[in-house]
Amino acid sequence: MPVQAATVAKTDEDGTLDSSTQRSMARRYDSRTTIFSPEGRLYQVEYAMEAISQAGACVGILTSDGIVLAAEKKVTSPLLEPSVNAEKMYRIDAQTAVAVAGMTSDANILVNYARQVGQRYLFSYRKDIPVEQLVRQVCDLKQGYTQYGGLRPFGVSFLYAGWDRLHGYQLYKSDPSGNFGGWKATAIGSNYQNARSTLKQKYEEEMTLDDAKTLAIRVLSKAMDATTMDAEKVELAVLTRVDGAVTLKHLSGDDVAAAIAAFEVIREKEQAEGEGSSASGSGGNGEGAGSGAAAANADDPPPEDEDYA
Repeated sequence: MPVQAATVAKTDEDGTLDSSTQRSMARRYDSRTTIFSPEGRLYQVEYAMEAISQAGACVGILTSDGIVLAAEKKVTSPLLEPSVNAEKMYRIDAQTAVAVAGMTSDANILVNYARQVGQRYLFSYRKDIPVEQLVRQVCDLKQGYTQYGGLRPFGVSFLYAGWDRLHGYQLYKSDPSGNFGGWKATAIGSNYQNARSTLKQKYEEEMTLDDAKTLAIRVLSKAMDATTMDAEKVELAVLTRVDGAVTLKHLSGDDVAAAIAAFEVIREKEQAEGEGSSASGSGGNGEGAGSGAAAANADDPPPEDEDYA
C-alpha cells in the first residue's frame, strides 16, 4: 500500500510560516469560529471586524458635562424613505444609550437583549443596572457566539454611553469578539484609524459639549472623506443629565447644520492661518537667498570696462 508523503510547511529563515503557507492555512481554518489557526487567530472574528470597517462611522466623545455621539448615515438611494427614528442610535434604559456600526439586523438582536437585561435588573432590584455591568453581560453573549459551533459572530460594534451614580458619565466600546473597554473618545466603522488619530490630536478633557460637537463633526469629516458636510448624512445626539434624570437628545437637522457651520468656520480659519504661515516662511527664505546672492556678487572679480553702461 503506497504511503503518502507528509506535507511540510514552508518557513522563513526566522522560523515563521511564509505568506503562501499562511494563506493556505487561513483557508483551512476560517470555516469555523471554534478553531484557532496555528498563529492563534480566529479568522471568522477578524472577518466580522472587517465587515464593521465597511459600515458608516460612529464617534463617541466623553466630557465632564455629558457624552456626544455622532454617526454617519449611509444614504443608499434617493428613493429610500428616511427613518423617523434614529438609524444608528438606540436608547437601552433610563441611563444608557448606544451607537452601532455594522449589520443593523445583528444590532437589533443585541439591542433587544440589552434592554431585557436592563429590565430584568430593574424588576429585581428596583433600580437601573450599572452601565459597566450591562456592557459586560452583552459582551458575554457576543463572546459565546465565537466559542460554540454552528454560530457566527455578531457583525456589529457598539459605543455605549451612559451615566450611573457609581462612576458618573462613561463611554465604552465593544467588538464582535466580546472585548470591551472604557474610552474618553473613540470611533468605530469606516476609516476608524483616521478618526482615532484626529481624536488623539484634538481631544481635551476640559472641553465643553459644544466643543465636543465640533470635534465630532471634524472626526466624521475625516472618516467620510468629505470636503463638504451635509446635515442629512450626519446623526448627532447628546447624553446629559437634566434635573437629575439622564436624557438623550437627538439633535434636529437645523441643530446639526449649525454644528457643521461652526466647524466650517474653524476649518477656514485654520486653513487661512496655515497659508499665512507658509507665505511668511517662503518670504523669509527669499530674503535669505537674495542676501546670499548679493554676498556672492561682492566676492566676484569686477567685469571688464566695456560691460558697463
